Amino acid sequence: MDTIYLDNNATTQVAEEVFADMKPYFTEYYGNPSSMHTFGGQVGRKLTEARNRCASLIGCDPSEITFTSGGTESDNWAIRGILAATPNRRKIITSRVEHPAVLTMSRSMAPHGYNVVEIDVDENGRLDIDQLEKEVDEDTALVTIMWANNETGTIFPVEKIAETAHNSGAVFHTDAVQAVGKIPVDMAESKIDLLSVSGHKLHGPKGIGFLYVRKGVMLRPFIKGGHQESGRRAGTENTAGIIGLGKACQLAEQNIEKENTEVKRLRDKLEAGLLEKCPHAFVNGDSENRLPNTTSISFEYIEGEAILLMLDKYGICASSGSACTSGSLEPSHVLRAMGVPFTAAHGSIRFSLSIYNNENEIDKVIEVMPPVIKRLRELSPFGRRQK
Repeated sequence: MDTIYLDNNATTQVAEEVFADMKPYFTEYYGNPSSMHTFGGQVGRKLTEARNRCASLIGCDPSEITFTSGGTESDNWAIRGILAATPNRRKIITSRVEHPAVLTMSRSMAPHGYNVVEIDVDENGRLDIDQLEKEVDEDTALVTIMWANNETGTIFPVEKIAETAHNSGAVFHTDAVQAVGKIPVDMAESKIDLLSVSGHKLHGPKGIGFLYVRKGVMLRPFIKGGHQESGRRAGTENTAGIIGLGKACQLAEQNIEKENTEVKRLRDKLEAGLLEKCPHAFVNGDSENRLPNTTSISFEYIEGEAILLMLDKYGICASSGSACTSGSLEPSHVLRAMGVPFTAAHGSIRFSLSIYNNENEIDKVIEVMPPVIKRLRELSPFGRRQK
């Protein structure tokens, strides 16, 4: 049975070109890039090439890229690094629908005397800009709000948010883990100060990412030790991972149009097919401003976990929400913040596509899902009541 993988917001397949670029740096070119000898120096030159490729994808200077272990480290560093650099400001502003990497770190600062404010979203997952403008003040050190939501795909107005933060002298960080590689990003034309990226979300390897830090922004190091990464992030470089990330960024830059045409077309076909064939179902998120690969659909009166288990028998991989919070019996914090009814939030499924999905796979899901939903509703006391 072939696998139909529609969980690309959790992680992506490593592209063959990425693996081919990485492989020699595990076994053949294993020198330390910080070494003085030629053997290590050739690895250092490859790291420079990877940094240039990452910078090209987001339109920044290569010196503004610092490699990290991934999105979580980048998010944690942005928050802790800015707070340490601005000790006289004691307010952090974020949103109620952030990834746990931002929410957990922000909330952990409250016992240390920080005022942590979480901005609301509406029923479509759109940020309450009026509330944000009221909350940002002279005590705000950092505004950290994601570029695109990992569950619904809703895209936030990050340039407007950056402008609002700057009006009071605050720094703006965005978790762009889900956005980079799927929609155009150009930091040369942006007001964003800090931006987090993860390799495994764009067909690169796991355990590698970067934090963009605009020139002039004061940020304290998160990991201290050696002088790697210009003294910003200590530790011997994950050379193979960085090289893989660089290649993944190069491929993402080449495929950005395909993401916004072919991938979006398949996503729309899947969404329309399921809504037509499955009663009592609706899409979560902003229909206008949404990632081209993502759809979150609530199937009322049944459990999402039961849907996933039945889809798994057909080799179909999807998600009930964020992979980083799976295992919890609680409904998604994102859907709860949007006010999605309890009877629908529990039956929500996220499908996230990639450039490696095809028409036949989407047709198969549209064929399989309706009888799965029908059968589960027949077993559910809530579902039987709605007939």
